[in-house]
Amino acid sequence: MLKNFLTPDLYPAMPEIFLLVMACVILLVDAFLGKAQRWITGALTLISLVGCALITYQTMDGQVVLTFSNMFVDDLLGDFLKLLLYLAVIVVLIYSRDYLVARQLDKGEFYLLVLFATLGMMVMISASHFLTIYLGLELLSLSLYALVALDRDSPRAVEAAMKYFVLGALASGLLLYGMSMVYGATGTLEIGGVAQALHLGVANKTVLVFGLVFLVAGIAFKLGAVPFHMWVPDVYHGAPTPITLLIASAPKLAAFAMAMRILVFGLFELAQHWQSMLMLLAVLSIAVGNLAAIAQTNLKRMLAYSAISHMGFLLLALMSGVVGPDRHFALIAYTSAMYYVVAYVMMSLGAFGVILLLSRAGYEAEHLDDLKGLNQRSPWFAAVMLALMFSMAGVPFFVGFFAKFSVLLAVIDAGYIGVAVFAVLFSLIGAFYYLRIVKLMYFDAPSDAAPLAASPDMRFLLSLNGVAVAAFGLFPDALMTLCTSALLRSL
Repeated sequence: MLKNFLTPDLYPAMPEIFLLVMACVILLVDAFLGKAQRWITGALTLISLVGCALITYQTMDGQVVLTFSNMFVDDLLGDFLKLLLYLAVIVVLIYSRDYLVARQLDKGEFYLLVLFATLGMMVMISASHFLTIYLGLELLSLSLYALVALDRDSPRAVEAAMKYFVLGALASGLLLYGMSMVYGATGTLEIGGVAQALHLGVANKTVLVFGLVFLVAGIAFKLGAVPFHMWVPDVYHGAPTPITLLIASAPKLAAFAMAMRILVFGLFELAQHWQSMLMLLAVLSIAVGNLAAIAQTNLKRMLAYSAISHMGFLLLALMSGVVGPDRHFALIAYTSAMYYVVAYVMMSLGAFGVILLLSRAGYEAEHLDDLKGLNQRSPWFAAVMLALMFSMAGVPFFVGFFAKFSVLLAVIDAGYIGVAVFAVLFSLIGAFYYLRIVKLMYFDAPSDAAPLAASPDMRFLLSLNGVAVAAFGLFPDALMTLCTSALLRSL
């Protein structure tokens, strides 16, 4: 057997290998550091992510390369999403530093768990085999379970971690069961092999459709779509705000990649089956997310239900790629889905960044009233939050408006005019809770007159985040072109 063993090409997986090696180095270095030197661990973590970005950029040649017995793929879609992933995690670490130091949570395990979660997301993004997807997903999930419970003295955080763990284990079981049925129906777990078996008509479609139901349920859980959304508000609310910031941003890129790999790259021939499932999930998510968000007084819970409604829009784009046998609209629809998830991550980072900016030692800024009079305390950061809320609401001309507009165009092109009208109506309903925040910031007296204390790098990055939301709204073509190119050279 060893005679026939072929050494895999390690070059496409160099970013993952580098990050794993650096995580092990940081683990050893951190063991010898005291509290006063904890900044070294944070600096090494940021250096590791920048190194991954440089390696990914160097290996990005636009070719589709399979390695590890076709279990791992290096393509332009994966490279582009990984670069965005590194950027999102770097932003999370910089936004979180002051908060963690003030609460003595800037421990070595925080940085290590973030790195292992990032590694899991990277594996998910580049997976071309169901087992690789599952390995990446579990590495991400287990890291997030531990991160949610990082503040061990907080009963709320521990409770949220337990709920997340139990429901996450259930979702992983559903996903695994779906994968086993795919294997039984096609005889392979390679995503390309499953697509080929379907194309040649040698797969047992009845068994495959049953497996598809479980796969879609697993994907919906990771995206936080209704009715698999139960964990989202509790985890967003219970976790320390930096962990909420991480969960709300970077994993959405990996979940999008997982949905694309499984549904589009692997099970495209069954589009007429998973389209109807995604439509139901999308409609429910948009309705429940927007209606439940109106009733929230906790800012983190409100943004959690907002995230559910945004994931509904993402699913609308994914379901619009095929109209019967016609695949002409596939690239437009999947480009709009990718554009939407990138825009959402950008907006989510900024929104939770403002919450972290308002928080200080011994004070959690997580209620709507904590935003009262922000314009009097800091006109600039009130303007940043205004841009973020307008963008999330879909007000022209911010990046969120063009994200929603591109999705609605894809839905209309696919012939689902009724669904598009429904989405627009609920977006108008959802605008209420975003505009309520603007009203609190600009028209109410501040309940807290304490100055905003934050490091210069966080202030600069948060300002840049707000400007980016506005700039990509004024010039949406640049990001849209990148998304189109990445998909065109990977599909």
